[in-house]
Amino acid sequence: MDVHVMIFIGFGFLMVFLKTHCWSSIGFNYLIGAWCLQCGVLFQGFWRKAIEHGFEHKINLDMLALIESEFCAGAVLITMGALLGKVSFPQMLLLATFESIFFTLNAVILFEVLYVADVGGAMTIHMFGAYFGLAATYFFEPKKALAHSEGKDGGNYNSQLIAMIGTVFLWMYWPSFNGVLAYGMAQQRACINTVFSISASALVSMYISRVFLGKFDMEVLLNSTLAGGVMMGAAADIITSPGACMVAGGIGGAVSAFGYLKLNKFFREKLSLHDTCGVHFLHGIPGVLGAITCVVAVLCAEINFENDVQTNALFLGLSKKGRTL
Repeated sequence: MDVHVMIFIGFGFLMVFLKTHCWSSIGFNYLIGAWCLQCGVLFQGFWRKAIEHGFEHKINLDMLALIESEFCAGAVLITMGALLGKVSFPQMLLLATFESIFFTLNAVILFEVLYVADVGGAMTIHMFGAYFGLAATYFFEPKKALAHSEGKDGGNYNSQLIAMIGTVFLWMYWPSFNGVLAYGMAQQRACINTVFSISASALVSMYISRVFLGKFDMEVLLNSTLAGGVMMGAAADIITSPGACMVAGGIGGAVSAFGYLKLNKFFREKLSLHDTCGVHFLHGIPGVLGAITCVVAVLCAEINFENDVQTNALFLGLSKKGRTL
C-alpha cells in the first residue's frame, strides 16, 4: 500500500505542477497507472515463464506479482513525465502497453538471468523509465513542443503548491519503495539508508539552489529533494555505513539540482530535448549514479558482511550461478 500511495498520489500530484495541464496530468496518471498494474502482472508472468519456467502452469497471483506490477506502473509514469503536455491519452495508452512489455522483459532478464543487485529499481525502474521517455520525446516533434511551450510548461503558485503534496508523499514513502522486496535485516538497512540518503539530498539540493539563485527554487524543491531515494535504489540493502548513504544522497541532490537549474535549458537549446518534468535529472542521472554506487557497495561487501550466509542472501548469483564477489 505504501508503493500504491507513491504511484497514485506521489507521482500523480507531482505532475500537477504543469499549470496548463493540471487535470490531464492527474487524470492520465490515474488511468495509465491502473492499466499498467494489469499489464505488469500479465507480461511479467509471461516473460518469466517464457525464459525460465515454461508454460505448464498458470501465472501466480500474489503480493509479489502486485508489487512488481506497481514497479512497472512507476517506470511508465516516469516516462509519461517526459511527454506530459504533448501526448494524447490514446497515444500514452499505446506507449504504456509497449513499454510494459519491454520493462517486464528487461526486469526478468536482469533479476532472474543475470541476478543483478537492484532492490529499489535504480536501473530497472528509474533509468529505464527516464531514458525510454527521453527517447520517446524525439517522436513527438520536440522542436514544435519547444516553440509552443514557451511560458506554458512551467507552474504557477497554486499548481506548484498542489504538486508539493506529491513530493511530500514520495519523500515519506520512498524508504518503503526501496525496501519492499528485501527482508529481515536487509529490509531494515534499505529503509534506514534511504532515509539518510533522501534527507541529505533534500538539504544539499536546496543549498545548491541558494548558491546559484540566492533563493529556494520551487522546481528544485519539488524534484531534486527526492534524488537521494533514486540514488539508494540499487544499493539500499548493501551499504552498511549511514555516512556513505548521506554522501551518496548529497551527491545525487547536488547533481539533480544543477541539472534543473542549468542543464535543462542547455539540453533544450542544443539538443532540442523537451523533457517536460525533467525526468532526466530526477530519475535518469541519479539512476546512473545509483548504479555506480551499487558497484562500489558490492566491491566492499566482502569487508562489510561477516559470513557467506549474509552475502548469499543478498547476491543470488553467488549461490545460483557460482559467482564470487
